Amino acid sequence: MTKFFIKALIYLFCFILSLFGLSALDYNRFLKQNRVAQAQTLYFVIAFSLAYLMGTLIINLIYTLQ
Repeated sequence: MTKFFIKALIYLFCFILSLFGLSALDYNRFLKQNRVAQAQTLYFVIAFSLAYLMGTLIINLIYTLQ
């Protein structure tokens, strides 16, 4: 049960970190105008993907080094 909470906290931390990192990019040059819902969906999909990749890397490092 504690492994579940540790994984959830790692993924949550990575999600917040990826949102913070993605906020530095300027998406207006790459997106079409008047497509706000699609742009927000893409933003969160990219953030979730980055969070999953970073979280999986951290979890594998933690459990491998034990």
